[in-house]
Amino acid sequence: MKNALVILFVMLFVAGCGDKKENLKVVQFKVWGNCDMCKKTIETAINTAPTIYSANWNTESKIIKVEFDSVKTNLTEIQNKIASVGYDTEKTKGDDTAYAQLHACCQYERRAE
Repeated sequence: MKNALVILFVMLFVAGCGDKKENLKVVQFKVWGNCDMCKKTIETAINTAPTIYSANWNTESKIIKVEFDSVKTNLTEIQNKIASVGYDTEKTKGDDTAYAQLHACCQYERRAE
């Protein structure tokens, strides 16, 4: 009986240790910005959602890599969240009011529409 409990405990422990990322999808796309303050704002805009597993924006390449649950969210929703805090992406224009409130060092040269 004691051995059965030990085996059961070990099996439950191993099963619970796995990093379960259900319906994982990984995308990369461009997000305009300038600095580490931009990085924090961009990543925080989407990392707070439980459907996002990770987001990492590179300040030099301007490319963000996002891992997310493809059943519970999609690329358009992710880009819209980033746009809502004032940053342009490849497919969405950042909110003008939010952009105007960004710190001066975060106000990048915006694309012509």
